[in-house]
Amino acid sequence: MFLIPWIIFILICYVLVKSIIGFITGKQIHVKLELRDSRFSSELFMALLVIYVIVILGFGMIYFILSFQGIILVEYGELRQPTLIGSVIHSIYFSGVTLLTIGYGDISPVGIGRLLAITEALIGYVLPTAFVMKLFQMGERSRDE
Repeated sequence: MFLIPWIIFILICYVLVKSIIGFITGKQIHVKLELRDSRFSSELFMALLVIYVIVILGFGMIYFILSFQGIILVEYGELRQPTLIGSVIHSIYFSGVTLLTIGYGDISPVGIGRLLAITEALIGYVLPTAFVMKLFQMGERSRDE
């Protein structure tokens, strides 16, 4: 029973890393370029949204799994024991607020959760940059062809 959360944790981390690397390198995105007058790619934008959803849900599940090991999210400075559904909702909410760098401050990480939150916030900063870089690369390739 102790091993199952760690296996799920490792699988979630694998999917997160694979999705982000796939987006940045473009190996999983097969977009036919038709950028004549426009530099915006709706396919690339949808891929970015999907990556955001994957990262939010992935980190949310990591926070949720780690909550079984001990409380890592504190609400309004108080240690609370929410229900199972409440814990899932809190974990996904905190993940979204962290990735999008909103940081309302109503839920705070404790312990290893702080390191995870910093990692997730860094990903939240890097993904838009990767998106813009990918747009420029696609524009350059379309001009060369």
